[in-house]
Amino acid sequence: MPRAIDTVFERRLAALVNAREPGVLQNGLKGVERESLRVDSAGAIAHTPHPAALGAALTSEHITTDFSEALIELVTPAFRQSWELLQYLCDLHQFVYQRLGEELLWATSMPCPLRGDADVPTADYGRSHIGRMKSVYREGLRNRYGALMQAISGVHFNYSFPEKFWEVYAALRGEKAGATADFRSASYFELVRNYRRLDWIVLYLFGTSPVVGRDFLDESLAGLELLDATTAYGPYATSLRMSDIGYRNRNQAGVTVSANSLDEYLRDLKHAVTTPHPAYQKIGVRRGDTWLQLSTCVLQIENEFYSPVRPKRVARSGESPSSALRRGGVEYIEMRALDVSAFDPVGVNQTKLRFLEAFAALCLLKSAAPIGATEQEAIDGNFLKVARRGREPQLHLERDGRQVPLADWAHEILDGMTGICELLDEGDAGRPYTAALRAQRDKLTNVENTPSARLLRELRRNGEDFYTLVRRMSGLHKEYILALPPPNEGRLAEFEAEARESLVKQATIEATQSGTFEDYLAAWFARL
Repeated sequence: MPRAIDTVFERRLAALVNAREPGVLQNGLKGVERESLRVDSAGAIAHTPHPAALGAALTSEHITTDFSEALIELVTPAFRQSWELLQYLCDLHQFVYQRLGEELLWATSMPCPLRGDADVPTADYGRSHIGRMKSVYREGLRNRYGALMQAISGVHFNYSFPEKFWEVYAALRGEKAGATADFRSASYFELVRNYRRLDWIVLYLFGTSPVVGRDFLDESLAGLELLDATTAYGPYATSLRMSDIGYRNRNQAGVTVSANSLDEYLRDLKHAVTTPHPAYQKIGVRRGDTWLQLSTCVLQIENEFYSPVRPKRVARSGESPSSALRRGGVEYIEMRALDVSAFDPVGVNQTKLRFLEAFAALCLLKSAAPIGATEQEAIDGNFLKVARRGREPQLHLERDGRQVPLADWAHEILDGMTGICELLDEGDAGRPYTAALRAQRDKLTNVENTPSARLLRELRRNGEDFYTLVRRMSGLHKEYILALPPPNEGRLAEFEAEARESLVKQATIEATQSGTFEDYLAAWFARL
């Protein structure tokens, strides 16, 4: 098919190149959040408390938990270089592994063997009002969607463009006031719209969850096939985590949040957290003294809305994500479609992060018309199709009302990133961004190079079921991390101090709070 020409993108990219500002795209801030289930030495979900040696999950900045007490979440600070980020993540993993005893971190997104929802313990954040709110919110997720879905883990990549870029970009866009907060927010929403349009390629290139344990599914197998007695798979699947059996759950199919502007985004989120939902009204908020959920609305809080990409701003203490955005506009974006990589000991690698950094620039520079209901339906359809069938030969996706080959569209996307990677590589003889792009081209040339195909190949070659393979890889990852040189003394002292201080901080919150939990919730929701 003829290559579609985006003249807006080509003009903007040429202007960046001709601006002759060295490193205009370099040194953007990058951070990672990596989730993983804690499991025992046999590969069963851990029912032990979050280790006190890691600090308090409520107040620790870098080691916390997600839905489950067993679902650990490791959060890096923001770095300007991806190698610095990965070094920190490795050091953080080593600190954690040294304090897990015989336990392991499960090496893939789809969970370990689970004996139903009751086998997944809800995270415990202590007796404070904010801690109880976090736990009740998770009980709401359990009652709305089931705990099995919440045991799925992923990797989130946080990114913001460098200050130098914003100055140049505002000038080439003719913004006389410069790179104001409003201009940055509008630009980030252009990125978000294009990311939504193109996020299927992230699943194709990096999806690593084509298989799942049989016990995760209902009796119908959800349209999958059996590889063996305990392993179900999609023959051409890339990311079951991001499919309709994972986070693209039908329970949220009717939740629509616009990315056409910050005002519309905040409007739709507020509507969702203030509009009662009949099914959740049937559950109720409380049964006696037991809290079942925070509210009966479509969403309990904004974070319940699952999206592959989110506009974000660092929130102040007691501030909701929407309030933070309303106060200062978009500060960075969070890309959430990444599976945990079974082939990387920390779940992610530099090649992937460099590609995503360049991909973010592509999405920002491309023309970004508003997304209407019809296009959003096509976007959702493409996403689900690639999650379930992304490696299928001759697969077509919907684009501008027409069916186009996935391969042709993907090649066009990567071609558009060539100049961006050259800007990111400026002054670096190793050209790491160009190399990262080349590695993705190889996956288009040969689908067997995709990580989803590789995982299936490993299962078949070794004659292992899913659980046995992942248990083995989890052990290998732990051995690898523990064999690395230890973190420098300064970083180790930093981790140890944060663990101690987080425990003290939680105890202080619990000892000094006032009022009732009901009053605390009422005040929280009054700020929406």
